[in-house]
Amino acid sequence: MSLNPSKLFALDKITSAKQTKEADAFTIDKQNISSIELMEKASLAFVKAIENNLNKKQKIAIVCGIGNNGGDGFAIARMLRNKKYAVAVFLVQISDNLSKDCETNYKKLTDVSIIDDKTHIDFSKYDVLIDAIFGAGLSREITGIAAKVVAKINQSNATIFSIDIPSGLYCDKISDSETIVKADVNITFQRPKKSFFFLESQTYLKEWKVVNIDLDDHFIQNQNSKYFVLDKKIEKLVKKREKYSHKGTYGHSLIIAGSYGKIGAAVLSSKACLKAGAGLVTVNSPKCGYQILQSTIPEAMCLVDENEEYISQLVALSPFNAIGIGPGIGKHPKTKEVLKTFLSTYKKPIVIDADALNILSENQEMLELIPNNSILTPHPKEFERLVGKWKTTPERQQKQLDFASKYNCIIVLKDANTCISDSNGNLFFNTSGNPGMATGGSGDVLTGIITGLLAQHYQPLQAALIGVYFHGKAGDKAAKKKGQLALSASDIVDCLRIE
Repeated sequence: MSLNPSKLFALDKITSAKQTKEADAFTIDKQNISSIELMEKASLAFVKAIENNLNKKQKIAIVCGIGNNGGDGFAIARMLRNKKYAVAVFLVQISDNLSKDCETNYKKLTDVSIIDDKTHIDFSKYDVLIDAIFGAGLSREITGIAAKVVAKINQSNATIFSIDIPSGLYCDKISDSETIVKADVNITFQRPKKSFFFLESQTYLKEWKVVNIDLDDHFIQNQNSKYFVLDKKIEKLVKKREKYSHKGTYGHSLIIAGSYGKIGAAVLSSKACLKAGAGLVTVNSPKCGYQILQSTIPEAMCLVDENEEYISQLVALSPFNAIGIGPGIGKHPKTKEVLKTFLSTYKKPIVIDADALNILSENQEMLELIPNNSILTPHPKEFERLVGKWKTTPERQQKQLDFASKYNCIIVLKDANTCISDSNGNLFFNTSGNPGMATGGSGDVLTGIITGLLAQHYQPLQAALIGVYFHGKAGDKAAKKKGQLALSASDIVDCLRIE
């Protein structure tokens, strides 16, 4: 049975532009405030979020549109001026009709420069540009004078901040134009947008941060959305250890990994499994791995295959209550038969990674043998081998959902924002981790973590979500210690702390 993520995980839902607008209206009504008061709250939250990045010597320009995003910009200009920042304000005159709240905040300022078709646009003297032209409701390509302004913003050498969403970027779908502000930092309100997790959006989103503006959370969580943010709220699911427990309480994991030249994958995966909290860990590897494993991981037990270089026989599975298979096992025909026999006989959820996935992609009739609620952890290329090519991120996400539904499994698609799908059509986007984790062995570590969590009787979706988040969190800690360039998979294991 699949879990209801909104109830059991309390993870934040990602809402559409329309749903967010409805949340605004509901909040205004329930809190008995005006829309201009909500705009004031959002603008203040933006100022607080960026103020540590500013200094009084900088020249700041705020470029506003005629809608509510522009209204935010005018309010932010007033607040920054009150704090004695040097702020120039521009209105891009897309039309003469300003939204009601935009006009209210516009009239509170005295020296706003108008940008129209006759204006010579030059932002070269500014250190900071704040983009307040278009918000999350935009659904068409930017043209005319607004397009010229966006181009000038992107050509500047200033640090660019966007309010809620970079102007030109769509909230719910891929933008059909490249006329989009390239924000250095985007401060978004209440929830990230769905498009923030598209590969196609990353040019325009170097960094983004969510600020709370007190929209009614109960209303948002009751919206019809199957998109969730995987963040620190998942920490609430981590179990506390009982005083009178023992190693058997926390399960016995089996890691089937390694082949000649790839025993390191078995080492990383089994070390991570132990660090994730498994009570006992046994590693099944070919004979060539025995001395390496026994000397590098004294806490783990070894089941050595009769073959020197690859896994050729299936061990007895009854002692284990969690099994991960695939890191470094290779694709030898006998290893393929071991995998097939394993899938045919073992019916509990398992973790499948790396070469096990590659064997499945070359022998797709074996996919039907995957135990229900198993966790597959492909990187994009491994997933492509399983499902074929895609053109866009939404297309890839749909393939992920279709695969998870068809084979009743969980897909952990490893990427900059790792995306987890369950068989009920939910997508979870991870927010921990950094580019330094794009290094050999990082995926082997994740396999071990999730297997270790399964051993501790977490439900498969829980294990996947907790594992992905804390894997990324360990990578972030490692990057602070070593830097992203020097970060290795072993560093991730060393920094792993699930609590």
